[in-house]
Amino acid sequence: MNDQANSVDERYATTPATLTSWSRQDTTWMLGLFGTAIGAGTLFLPINAGLGGFWPLVILALLAFPMTFFAHRGLTRFVLSGRDGSDITDVVEEHFGLKAGALITLLYFFAIFPILLIYSVALTNTVSSFMEHQLHIMPPPRAILAFVLILGLLAVVRCGEQVIVKAMSLMVYPFIVALLFLAVYLIPHWTGGILSTASEVPAPSALLNTLWLAIPVMVFSFNHSPIISAFAVDQKRQYGAHADERSSQILSRAHLLMVAMVLFFVFSCVLTLSPAQLAEAKAQNLSILSYLANHFDNPTIAFAAPLIAFVAIAKSFLGHYIGASEGLKGLVLKTGRRPAAKSLDRMTAAFMLIVCWIVATLNPSILGMIETLGGPVIASILFLMPMYAIRKVPAMAKYRGQASNVFVTAVGLVAITALIYSLLS
Repeated sequence: MNDQANSVDERYATTPATLTSWSRQDTTWMLGLFGTAIGAGTLFLPINAGLGGFWPLVILALLAFPMTFFAHRGLTRFVLSGRDGSDITDVVEEHFGLKAGALITLLYFFAIFPILLIYSVALTNTVSSFMEHQLHIMPPPRAILAFVLILGLLAVVRCGEQVIVKAMSLMVYPFIVALLFLAVYLIPHWTGGILSTASEVPAPSALLNTLWLAIPVMVFSFNHSPIISAFAVDQKRQYGAHADERSSQILSRAHLLMVAMVLFFVFSCVLTLSPAQLAEAKAQNLSILSYLANHFDNPTIAFAAPLIAFVAIAKSFLGHYIGASEGLKGLVLKTGRRPAAKSLDRMTAAFMLIVCWIVATLNPSILGMIETLGGPVIASILFLMPMYAIRKVPAMAKYRGQASNVFVTAVGLVAITALIYSLLS
C-alpha cells in the first residue's frame, strides 16, 4: 500500500513542471469548452436579453463572467474530488450514496437532455429558413429534414469523445472570426436600438422581476456543464494533484473569451434592431443570425449568418451529447443492468435520435424551452449541487468559507425560483 502511495506521489511530483507551460491539449480544451457554450442559447440571447431593456442587459453583462466562471469551477472541483477516472455519475454516488446518486444522475440527465432537444429544433429551423429565404428553394417536409440533420450529427458522435472535442475546437476558430466579423459589420447599422429604453430607469420591482426571469436564459447561454465531467476526468489524468489549478486556468481563459465575444455580439445586435424587431424574431422562433439574414439585403450576410448559426448549433449539439449520453448510460447502469459497451452506445444513440427527431418535427418554442427547462434545471446541477457538496463532503471541505460560494448559491436559487414562477403563471 505504501509502495503504491509512493508511486502515486512520484507521478504527481513530475506534474508541476507541466504547469509552467501552456500545452496544445490545454488550448484544445479551452476551445472545446467555448464551443460547447456558444450555441443556440447565445444565438437567442440578444432577443431575450434585449427585450428586457437597456439597464437589465447592462447588469446581466456585469454578472456574466463571475456567474459563469465560479459555477463551472465548482462543478469541475466536484468531479475532481472523486476517485481517479470517476465521471460525474460515479462521483455523486461516491459522495451521496446509491439512492441519492441515482436521483442526482437522473437530474443530471434531465438537465442536459432538453438542451439536445432545443438544438434539434434550432438546427432544423435554421436550415429550413436558409433554404427558403437564401437558396429560394422549398425545404423538404420538416420530419425528413430533421431526421437527416440529427442522423448526420450522430454519425460524428460515433467517432468518439476525443474526436468530438478536437472537431469542436477546430470549428471554434472560424466561428470566432465570423461572429466578430458580424458584430463589427453591424456597427454602421447601429440605430440606437435598445438605447431608446436607457432614459427610462425601471422601478426597482420591475428591474428585479426582469433580472429574475432573464437569469435562467443567461445560465443556459454560457453553459457548458455537459462537457465539464469529461474535462475534469482528463485534467486529473493529465495533471494529477495539480488538476484543480490547471483546470481553473483553462476555465478562466475560456470564460473570458466567451464572455467578451458574446457580449460584444449581443450589444451589437441590440443596438441594430429595435425592441419591436426583437419581438418579431422571438415570435418567428428564429435565432438572431437567421433573423439578421432575412433583415439585411446583403448577399454576404444573408448566406453567412445562417451558416454560422448552423456551425454554432451543430458543435454545441456534439458537446452536449457527451453529457447527455453519460447521464443516460449512468441511469442504465444504476438499474443493475450491465449491457456490453457497444450495445449501450447503440441504445443511447437510438434513443437520442428518436426523441430529438420527434421534438424537432413538432417545433415547440425554443425560448420557452430554455426558460422552463434548460436554465433552471441546469442551475440545480451546476450551481447548487457543488455548493452543497462543499458544505457536506469532507473531500471538498477546503473550499468552504469563500464568498464566491454565496454568490453561486444565490444565482442558482434565483434560476430555480424563476422556473417555479414560470410554471405557475
